[in-house]
Amino acid sequence: MKNCRLSWALVVVLLIIVALFGYRFTVGNVQPSDDGRLAVMLTKDERNALLLEMRAWLQNSQSILSAVSKNDFETVIKTAKASGMDAEAGVPGALFRKLPVEMKALGFDTRKKFDDIAADAEKVKDGNRIVSKLSVAMNNCVACHATYRFVETAQ
Repeated sequence: MKNCRLSWALVVVLLIIVALFGYRFTVGNVQPSDDGRLAVMLTKDERNALLLEMRAWLQNSQSILSAVSKNDFETVIKTAKASGMDAEAGVPGALFRKLPVEMKALGFDTRKKFDDIAADAEKVKDGNRIVSKLSVAMNNCVACHATYRFVETAQ
């Protein structure tokens, strides 16, 4: 009987721990911000890593536009893939856990859109279609920047 109570107590404690981690994983580390957006609380290194990734998306978007204007579909493919799902492996786990689930969804969707751009450039080679798809992908960037800001916290 005593072993049964101990087992149930252990199950309850583990469920609470799993629920807390699940909540933290989906909600992220956010607070309301004075500008109406959500402030995502990050360490200096995490914030720098996230900003670097966003700059890479911006630079790659510009490179894709430039390559399309020259009908250089090989560069479009290479550049779009650099921002696709394969690049997700480089995101630190600690940073990923702090992001709210909606922001993660935007990020994954953006990466998938870049992969779709690469696939389109490989198969169809239609510059107008690629520009249109890039425009749709950049709507995710606009939505993210309109919703979130990144605040540096102490280590």
